[in-house]
Amino acid sequence: NVLLAGSVNLQRDPRNGRNFEYAGEDPLLAGTIVGHAIRGIQDQKVVSTLKHFAMNDLETARNTHSANIEEAAAQESDLLAFRLADQIGEPGSVMCAYNKINGVYACEDDWLLNQVLKREWGFKGWVMSDWGGVHSGAKSALAGLDQQSAGEVFDKELYFDKPLRAAVASGEVPQSRIDDMVHRLWRSIIAVGGLDHVPQPGPIDYDADGLVARHAAEAGTVLLRNERNLLPISKEIGSVAVIGGHADAGVLSGGGSSAVKPPGGNAVIPGQTEEGWPGPKLYQPSSPLNEMRKLAPRARIEFADGKDRAAAVALARSAEVVVVFANQWAGESFDQPSMTLTDDQDGLISAVAAANPRTLVVLQTNGPVRLPWLRQVDAVMEAWYPGARGGEAIARLLFGEVDPSGRLPVTWPRNEAQLPRPAIAGSGMGNKSPPALDIDYDIEGANVGYKWFAARGFTPEFAFGHGLTYTRFSYDELALRLDGTKLNVSFSVRNDGERAGTDVPQVYLTLPTGSTTPIRLLGWQRLLLAPGQSQRVTVEVDPRLLASYDVAARGWKIAGGTYGVHVGKSAASLLKSAELMLPDAVLD
Repeated sequence: NVLLAGSVNLQRDPRNGRNFEYAGEDPLLAGTIVGHAIRGIQDQKVVSTLKHFAMNDLETARNTHSANIEEAAAQESDLLAFRLADQIGEPGSVMCAYNKINGVYACEDDWLLNQVLKREWGFKGWVMSDWGGVHSGAKSALAGLDQQSAGEVFDKELYFDKPLRAAVASGEVPQSRIDDMVHRLWRSIIAVGGLDHVPQPGPIDYDADGLVARHAAEAGTVLLRNERNLLPISKEIGSVAVIGGHADAGVLSGGGSSAVKPPGGNAVIPGQTEEGWPGPKLYQPSSPLNEMRKLAPRARIEFADGKDRAAAVALARSAEVVVVFANQWAGESFDQPSMTLTDDQDGLISAVAAANPRTLVVLQTNGPVRLPWLRQVDAVMEAWYPGARGGEAIARLLFGEVDPSGRLPVTWPRNEAQLPRPAIAGSGMGNKSPPALDIDYDIEGANVGYKWFAARGFTPEFAFGHGLTYTRFSYDELALRLDGTKLNVSFSVRNDGERAGTDVPQVYLTLPTGSTTPIRLLGWQRLLLAPGQSQRVTVEVDPRLLASYDVAARGWKIAGGTYGVHVGKSAASLLKSAELMLPDAVLD
């Protein structure tokens, strides 16, 4: 009756091995997505966690490294994401992280668990540890930890047994603290209906679940590039070459505790090297190749695995359109050492594109990777790890059965030099070199992702929020309404194209000159419009997004000045703007 879900750590680095579990680099975006996921889980009478609290933003040496950051920056970034998810989802439990924060283990951090979470945020649920994240009994209990998770297996000692019993007997830990632990746990299970509706084993409707998974993959896949309108592919096309990525068998999944074993078994087993944790590599048995053949039965759609480069090039040269699948596996407990695709997939793509520029690359990755061949190919689609019906979703997007509507939840750097930390010491699976003991997140502070790029004047490969469709949209009639500290932003969206499509207009705030943070996401709307249809949209802005966190006052303050409010297609494509005058204000 507890699901270890609700991962809301911000994606500060594209090489983080668990990015595929998270919901983006922006606190509003991540907190909103994860908060609603928690609500959905708990609507089913199951407690959801919110994790990994907090600053677990890299996997390398996650059990020992200290994530160092000033409190104001933490409150405006990672902690804001957690707070939003907490307010929206009301999770029954929060899971504290492995890492230290400013030198203190998260699971024995009185400031984090007691002061911020339980007192200032008023969290009513219980705090559980991550598996192997406990280092003490009395200290952790007094700091706010309520449950040691699987300590008999993962921790050096079962600290919440004999050591905690002794601490209670000696008076170091009051009995009232133990009572509070029990109260918090049972209160949360009862609150979601878990006691009245005890989960019972039953059949799983894989077909219904598969449709949900397919819809999620279709909605989340991002069309990054589409030159010469390569996509959508006509179902009447004569020939298509499909190359690489085990597209004949299935779609890739991420590794670790979140990996889902497909009911039909692993679609790709031969040649596995990552047999141990966090492997093996799992491929969901949903073949893009087979699904493409179903949608275009009269076309000659042939496959080459890409291992024989000459054969792949010959197949590409013989086809009208080429679809190359490029994969980058990632998993819990390690970070990628670089943004470069493994196994010289870049070389394969370049060779194929040289033979046939009508090439599309479908990426199945944990996040942004280097794209040295970008301008050699006509189209690029980021499918992430697309899940149980991922092959079907990809095929439907390629042939226009559904319109691409995903938008990047992260900024796509050109290379590692644009990152706050160009190198991660000790990163890479099996790397034995010494990792960093301290991670300096004060380099970027609250300026995560697109805010970092704006502050530094960097131009990314693709901006946060970017994503193309098979139609065109325009915005007009931007209007602002300010009532105290409550801001509403209204505007019109029109489909100017010839086919129905989904748009995701985004609202941004630019802050006064000299502000530490130059730009913030204020909100967005997702809407489906028929050709020629127009719709009025209103975005209600959380006042905290207009403010900065004041550590001394333990709250949020708006600095008076002239701000800009913008509607656009991404953080770098702001199409309509209005000026906003804000007075000094303290938020309740």
